[in-house]
Amino acid sequence: MSVTWRLLALVLGFCLDLLLGDPRWAPHPVRAIGALIAGLERSLRRLFPKSPAGETAAGVVLVVLTLCVPTGLTVLALEVCRRVSIWLAFGVEVLLCYQLLAMRSLRTESGEVYEALKVGDLAEARRSVSMIVGRDTDRLDACGVAKAAVETVAENTSDGVIAPLIFMALGGAPLGMFYKAANTMDSMVGYKNSQYLYFGRAAARLDDLLNLLPARIAGVLMCLGAVLCGYDGRGAWKIFLRDRKNHKSPNSAHTEAACAGALGVRLAGSSYYFGRLVEKPTIGDDLRPVEPLDILRAGRLMYATAFLALLFFCGVPLMVLLFPV
Repeated sequence: MSVTWRLLALVLGFCLDLLLGDPRWAPHPVRAIGALIAGLERSLRRLFPKSPAGETAAGVVLVVLTLCVPTGLTVLALEVCRRVSIWLAFGVEVLLCYQLLAMRSLRTESGEVYEALKVGDLAEARRSVSMIVGRDTDRLDACGVAKAAVETVAENTSDGVIAPLIFMALGGAPLGMFYKAANTMDSMVGYKNSQYLYFGRAAARLDDLLNLLPARIAGVLMCLGAVLCGYDGRGAWKIFLRDRKNHKSPNSAHTEAACAGALGVRLAGSSYYFGRLVEKPTIGDDLRPVEPLDILRAGRLMYATAFLALLFFCGVPLMVLLFPV
């Protein structure tokens, strides 16, 4: 499939995600990747010795298999479809691009947190936010719940929207699937605890490498998106430059910093994980408390950032390809 058709498929997939989101009843490739990772983990832990070297080796094998299987199946499926009909291959490419983006689902899931907070149902708000964050939520007050939701929208703007969009613009659905496999692996095994310190090391480092450039691009685009949304663009740029490294991960704080500056709030800081308080630096200035409406503002900021990415990585290249000078 030519570059022009690949970019057109991505634009249509982007529009489908914007309109439909991810229906929870429908099959989804990320859930299939998650099932593959879980099955491989069980098998590899039985096959390799329970030692740092053995678990590290098992983690490397996990990375290789998890990348090869979904990516290879995607290439194979598109090739089979192409042999039947170029239009069938194009349709499948559109469908995969649509499923590999998470813009509408992020907005919907964070919106459920907002709706619960709006009516004062803190228990439901805690339950809803627990579905999209990794921290303990049972101790959070309304401000803490809102802050957690804003943080996850900001952070996932990078690895749930901008990074897969960039990878698909460069290599279509196969490269997008490659990225999603790596990102899903990191979310499942990339923890620095006793269970995954060695087993998940390769997955975590691969995810850091793949997101190194997209995270920074996403942060810059979010600063521009703040201007488009009428938020504090200058503040977004200031906090982005100052606080984008205030995280153990080299990539996680870039969009959080831009979002915090755009909204004029303080994000991150220490949180409880599995009953243990984890000390983390803060991001942004405490100009005012985080409020439920900031969840909607973060969603608008995510949309603006995504549209800018679509323009730069799809719109401009398509114009050059379709209307060469």
